[in-house]
This record gives sequence, structure tokens and C-alpha cells, in this order.
Amino acid sequence: MTDLNDSVEALREEFGDKIGDAYVSCGDTVVFISAAHALGIFEWLRDAPEQEYNYLIDVTAVEHNDDSKPIEVVYFLFSLRRRVQLCVKIALPKNEELAVDSVVPIWRGADWLERETYDMFGIEFRGHPDLRRILMWETYAEGYPLRKDFPLRGRFSRAEQVRQALHANPEAHYSLEELEIADALGDLPEDMKERLARGERGKVPRPKESKEDG
Repeated sequence: MTDLNDSVEALREEFGDKIGDAYVSCGDTVVFISAAHALGIFEWLRDAPEQEYNYLIDVTAVEHNDDSKPIEVVYFLFSLRRRVQLCVKIALPKNEELAVDSVVPIWRGADWLERETYDMFGIEFRGHPDLRRILMWETYAEGYPLRKDFPLRGRFSRAEQVRQALHANPEAHYSLEELEIADALGDLPEDMKERLARGERGKVPRPKESKEDG
């Protein structure tokens, strides 16, 4: 049987009851930490001389079929010097806000990883510099595709999905920062400026009624 990573004992000595259960799965150590104290714990894991988890491999989430179980936000950390991996999890009860603090200030590589987790699972990352969809288009209104309650064929008909994709305003695919830069350079078309002024950046026009519809 593979022993727990030594980081677990060090975490418990440093943070006490802010560290939860730990176990070994497929040779990797998994440890749960408190959501409220996650940033401090992650900073310590990165900076402590005997830890040095200076590489964030991935950020994702897991939702179990059992509704009574929380959604787990999962972080895969690696120490380049020590050649050691650690899996850190934060449990978020489904009846509470699905939100954690962003780790972008700690690992810049978390930027797109957190966006993908937000896009697929609906997890909010507080303090993220540009939290918006990354795989689905920004006007996508069907929910979060990797959640267990998401229908296999989506919530809308295929025709409606295609209509929304084709009719989305082009500015919906750019961040507000990108649009501000384009505006400063004089590159925004007038019709786009008008929609932005009306707050219609994320809206998809409804289909026009045909004469047959009356």
C-alpha cells in the first residue's frame, strides 16, 4: 500500500483542523482543505521550503451521482524540484454557493483552467481576472455541460442551438478589456457600439415571426 505524501502531515501541523480527510488513490495522495482558508494553504504549499509545489498541473471539478455528496473542486499540484505530485480538493455542498477563491494570484497558469471549470461546472472563482466561458460561446444559455443534471442532447433543440450560435452578436466573443482596447483604437463598428451602449452584448436576437405565424 502506498503511503500518504509527507505533505499531508506537514499541512496538519501547520493548519490543524483546516485540513480534512486524506487518502491514496491510484498511487496519488488526495487531501481535502477548507474552502475559507484555501488561498493561505495554497500559498504555503507553493512557498514553504519543504513543499515547493510551484507547478499547477490542472484545475477541474467532480460531481457525484449521489445528490447528497458535495461537488469537489480539484487541484493537481507538482513540485518540480522534489518531483512530487499532490491532489488537493475543496468540497462545496450543492445547497450552498458554488464558489472558491481564484488561485490565479498564486499560479498564473490557473487562468484558463479556472475558466474551463466555470464553463463546464458553474463553479465561480472569486477574484479571477476574466471569468467567462472558454469552450462554449458567451451567450450559451443551456447551463453547464458536465453537471449531472445536464441532458445528453442539451436543453434546447439542435435547431435552436444552431440558431443561437449563428445569431450571437460578434462582441459576445470578446472580453470587455478587448472591446475597450478596440474602441480606443477606433476599430469598433458603429452598430457594435450601439449594442454595447444598450447593454446587449450577451443577447441573442429572437427569431423573427414568419407571415405564416401570423
